[in-house]
Amino acid sequence: MLTNANPALTFRDEVRPTDGAAVRTIVESAGFFHPHEVEVAVELVQERLGKGRASGYLFLFAEVAGTVAGYTCFGEIPCTEGSYDLYWIAVDARLRGQGLGRELLRRSEETIAASGGRQVYIETSSRPLYDPTRAFYVRCGYHEAARLPDFYARGDAKVIYVRHLPPPAP
Repeated sequence: MLTNANPALTFRDEVRPTDGAAVRTIVESAGFFHPHEVEVAVELVQERLGKGRASGYLFLFAEVAGTVAGYTCFGEIPCTEGSYDLYWIAVDARLRGQGLGRELLRRSEETIAASGGRQVYIETSSRPLYDPTRAFYVRCGYHEAARLPDFYARGDAKVIYVRHLPPPAP
């Protein structure tokens, strides 16, 4: 089990030039993202590198023994007060089931709450392939807030989850 007690596991929020390739490898390892979706994940890293925090994209990377093993990308939703989107959460397929995704999500939520965030939204597909993903969100305290039929394709709804965050600890 990967835990905080594991000295080989570290977290960072700065984005490095090598992170685009790491994100590509991790997202491709899932085996169910279309090539254009993989490109979007990489483009967000490039956007952050080019514009810094002004890009609106915040990242958290988990590294195991110095190698990126998972990450989140999130940001405040424009024209809202305290609502954030979790754009991406992905863990290398070889490390799934060890608690790394849960820890990345928890730490991302802490960052959001510390920045005044009140709620986090996550959207995903309704395809059966995403059943484990949706179950993960529910286990992490999210609930389904909306389902938009035929959003991505016929029979593939956009499912939106939300979690209202507790205020940050004093």
